[in-house]
Amino acid sequence: MVDIASGSAAPARIPATGGASRDAAALHRAIFIGLAALLVVAPFALYPVFLMKVMCFALFAVAFNLLLGYGGLLSFGHAAYFGMASYAAAYAAKVWGFTPELAILLGTFVGGLLGLVFGALAIRRQGIYFSMITLALAQMAFFFCLQAPFTGGEDGIQGVPRGKLFGLIDLSDDRALYVFVAIVFLGALALVYRIIHSPFGQALKAIRDNEPRAISLGYRASQYKLAVFVLSASLAGLAGATKAFVFQLATLTDVHWSMSGEVVLMTLVGGMGTIFGPLVGALVTVTMQNYLAQFGAWVTIIQGVVFVVCVLLFRQGVVGLIAKFIRKPL
Repeated sequence: MVDIASGSAAPARIPATGGASRDAAALHRAIFIGLAALLVVAPFALYPVFLMKVMCFALFAVAFNLLLGYGGLLSFGHAAYFGMASYAAAYAAKVWGFTPELAILLGTFVGGLLGLVFGALAIRRQGIYFSMITLALAQMAFFFCLQAPFTGGEDGIQGVPRGKLFGLIDLSDDRALYVFVAIVFLGALALVYRIIHSPFGQALKAIRDNEPRAISLGYRASQYKLAVFVLSASLAGLAGATKAFVFQLATLTDVHWSMSGEVVLMTLVGGMGTIFGPLVGALVTVTMQNYLAQFGAWVTIIQGVVFVVCVLLFRQGVVGLIAKFIRKPL
């Protein structure tokens, strides 16, 4: 057998069973179909921009969960990829005149490239040292965005033109942009689902659960870790670049350390290591931010209370608790 990460022969292979029974797979398909149907009818009941914000942050949380829940790597600096991609897409669209799809692809590439550089440095360490290195590197990215002339400093890049998708579809219409964001979100979610249930995903779980044993089977753990780090950073970049078009704005908030904390909160509240948990966590967090905004700084305290309650009462998260109750992976 050839190791998919190293290209070398591996003496043993972790079976790719799909990680779920046929019943669980059928349940997942039903959830995907239900989610797609919900996205079709949701704009008729809720504000499209709010829904697009939820989808962008849900994609960000899904990307982070791929790294933490399935790779076992806790990053405290994921805002770097989200924010830098947001800046790259915004600058490309406003200054270079890129079409939306090209600007978003550029932002995704920037997120992945930054993830490759930062990941190559961070995975040399484990545990809390890995987390601290990611935080330090993310702070470097933050100060770069603060000082670089093309980022606009504290004002950020404002008035980002949404443009025309493929030169045909005018995204200045919220409904057209909503359809585009929904397609991007569902496509990225399906991609993550496929990654998790591929031989690569099974190997990641093995490394997460027992790295020495996986190494003894012939897998190069460091290469798998770097690969999932780059994948996670690229998807986080996709979320950040898409968000820049939704709000026509890229600011320091996107790359601030608090954004890294928010995505950790979303993942843990929804359910770490679950497929659909980050979606629920993002929905809860964004809803609190929007509908409790009148409380001002108290929103942060309320979020903290929700986080503490989740940790104390259901450590598996909302979806993790449901999955435990129905005895099927979600």
